[in-house]
Amino acid sequence: MPIQDAIGNIFNIGYWLGTGNLLYQVIGIIIYIIVVSIVFSIFGYMMGWLERKLIARAQYRHGPTYVGMWGLLQNLADMIKLLSKQDVIPTNSDRYLFGASLPLILALSIFIILLLPYSPGLQGTTLGFGLLIVFTIISFLPLLIFTSGFSSGNKFGAVGAQRSVLILLGYEIPVLLVIAAIAMFTGTYNLNGIVNAQQSNYFVLIMPIGFVIFFIAMLAEFERPPFDLREADSELVAGWLTDVSPPYYALALFLDYARMFLGSILIAILFFGGWLVPSYLSFIPALFWIILKAFIISVFIIMVRATTFRMRIDGILRFGWIWLVPLSLINLIITYILFVG
Repeated sequence: MPIQDAIGNIFNIGYWLGTGNLLYQVIGIIIYIIVVSIVFSIFGYMMGWLERKLIARAQYRHGPTYVGMWGLLQNLADMIKLLSKQDVIPTNSDRYLFGASLPLILALSIFIILLLPYSPGLQGTTLGFGLLIVFTIISFLPLLIFTSGFSSGNKFGAVGAQRSVLILLGYEIPVLLVIAAIAMFTGTYNLNGIVNAQQSNYFVLIMPIGFVIFFIAMLAEFERPPFDLREADSELVAGWLTDVSPPYYALALFLDYARMFLGSILIAILFFGGWLVPSYLSFIPALFWIILKAFIISVFIIMVRATTFRMRIDGILRFGWIWLVPLSLINLIITYILFVG
């Protein structure tokens, strides 16, 4: 491996993995994890700051202002404060299940982020069924959320966990039907293949109904407003997070932005062509474009939070089962008739 080739392909993980040398393959995996971790950490931190700023402006407030330039260090100060507090496990809880559930949810979310492709040379999995792997892992999150709330020994936590699981399970069906329509159109569950299939047109233009369904379902899957019953203060306090101590609450905040990043990247990959852009813009690195698309999607998610009201549990379930499931079936049928049959 010539030095100049290694330097020129330092972020091309396929180059390192394709050498056949175990050491170089390990180096490629380490580089990939480091790059994605840095991108995700910066994205999560900046979106945490931007969310507070945008919501404050929508409500005629200033938001973070005094800690650092434009309040940029406020999140860091809050994180240090939360992590410095005492970690308390409720007496009535199952301390092992309760203590392990939230870290496992965060670990699974980060693992899914590491599976996604971010550019032609920066990819987690290239398996033909990569999309199925991603959503299979996502389907485990409701079980861990239920375990966290139920094992807390708090009735508010248990009821909040049950409500969260009802929502997550109800909105998984529309998501699966939408990705089935995408796989039917492209002929593959490979995430890289789905991105390449959007060379001429993004899927948001080809199946707009599917995009709307998927976007709404992602908000529900990741407990973003208006589906954040976890935060219904007058009813459930903080839902399945009611009894967590400050350090665990810091993990929960980090988890929220991990899931926002995950949802935004998935939407960018499945409906906005991932890293694909017109040829006259291709001189800019591919990683920049997918992160820019995820950033714009995340800003829209934040504005949904700032401008919508929280739905009741019956309204959320009715909306998912009565409206989204039939619409996702219609989207599947239309895709088959127009593009496959």
